Amino acid sequence: MSSYLEKFSKWIQLKIYQFEVTFSVYIFTPIEKFILYSVLFLLFSLTFIATVLYLPHHVQFILNRAWFYMHGDAVDGVGRVGSVLGEKIVTATATGGDVVRTTAGVVREL
Repeated sequence: MSSYLEKFSKWIQLKIYQFEVTFSVYIFTPIEKFILYSVLFLLFSLTFIATVLYLPHHVQFILNRAWFYMHGDAVDGVGRVGSVLGEKIVTATATGGDVVRTTAGVVREL
């Protein structure tokens, strides 16, 4: 177990060294380094918190959109067509009109 911990520690030290050399952080004073690392820590922690809080909702939204584009919104579509047809049939029956012709007109409108 300690060998994994040592390997991880060395890997972290290597990444810190690579960051300092790449972005010339090694020439900063200790106070400047502290401020820089504090700001970076704050940015990464806020990004992590935002990811944990908002990613599940966003994934659910994307999946709902994908479902809609693949299958359509069957519940609302069927309900809307049924209510429109029901209104037209009741109106046609009450006025003595042709139900088949009224239904065909509704389907053509949709």
